[in-house]
Amino acid sequence: MSIPSADDEQQLPLLSNRFLYRLTGTIAVLAAFTALISLAGHWLGRELRAVGHTDSREMVAITIGRDRLVIPENEIRFARQRIEGSADSIDLYLSWPAMEGYTAASAQTFTNIEKSKDLIFLQISQATMSRDMSGRLEPIYRQLFEGQPEAGPDGLSLHHFKKASGYGNEVLLTSPNPNQPDYAVRCLLPDTPAAATSGDCQRDIAVGQDLSVLYRFSSARLADWRGLDKAVRDHVEAQLSGQ
Repeated sequence: MSIPSADDEQQLPLLSNRFLYRLTGTIAVLAAFTALISLAGHWLGRELRAVGHTDSREMVAITIGRDRLVIPENEIRFARQRIEGSADSIDLYLSWPAMEGYTAASAQTFTNIEKSKDLIFLQISQATMSRDMSGRLEPIYRQLFEGQPEAGPDGLSLHHFKKASGYGNEVLLTSPNPNQPDYAVRCLLPDTPAAATSGDCQRDIAVGQDLSVLYRFSSARLADWRGLDKAVRDHVEAQLSGQ
């Protein structure tokens, strides 16, 4: 057997065709694997963002005290509550101003914290007090005010609580409400409008035979208080069954 000379070795290819074929195949497999990981990542990202949410409009019948409500699943905030039967309370979330539950089209409103100021959170339970927030204005809240009222957004009057009242830095905003009890809402107002959260204002209303509807919304939406209050009441009353 002849031994290759230095000249022969210089003429041999650095990489054999067989090795090139293997290398090309390996690169193709790695590229496909990378694409698969990327695709799975996008899918997993969508799934994680949608954890707890559903766009199902299947109706769920829930009885709270003496009231029966029929609610679409995509309005019920927590998956564990999307069960028919009796319950102590139910938590809903709705986009404003559409007053709709979670959908693929509105997903950003429900999953992006920067959009959460467009959400309204409701907790519906059996009433434990004889008066709702408007009914508590005269006998309770007015006894706890300190100083003169200030002008608030869209005709609201802003009242500060006494330090010993237990309400901390919260304020109460009120307004006459034609043909209805005066409007009242408690808020923990931010230092700047940009610092408003998705639920720094709350109000409770009486609905149905024996329901208390506590709803929370962003102080950025205080200028919409008339339409918002009516929309919440109308929405829950529309879900009452047989009443």
